Amino acid sequence: MKTSKSYHSYLVESLKDKEEAAAYLDAVFEDGSPEEVALALKNVAEARRQSVDTSQTSNADWEKCYHLLEQSKMPALPMLLMLLSELGLKLTVTVKQGQPT
Repeated sequence: MKTSKSYHSYLVESLKDKEEAAAYLDAVFEDGSPEEVALALKNVAEARRQSVDTSQTSNADWEKCYHLLEQSKMPALPMLLMLLSELGLKLTVTVKQGQPT
């Protein structure tokens, strides 16, 4: 009997790659609703949690932020910046296309 991988499992596995995670979050930040952004952050955080030994990188702020994401709550900006840093990512701002410079 052939087994299949769920889309979520495939997504989380692919998000273990930081370049993939950055591109994924960039796309969701650009076009997603706050709920979709929170879900995307949760998916990337889940991938990180699976790829590292969290007992060695225990961080109370990280765990608090992860639990907020598990409840589908969007973290405040300081927590978001800390979460992105823990994920090996950073937030950047660019000029929106079609806007006057």
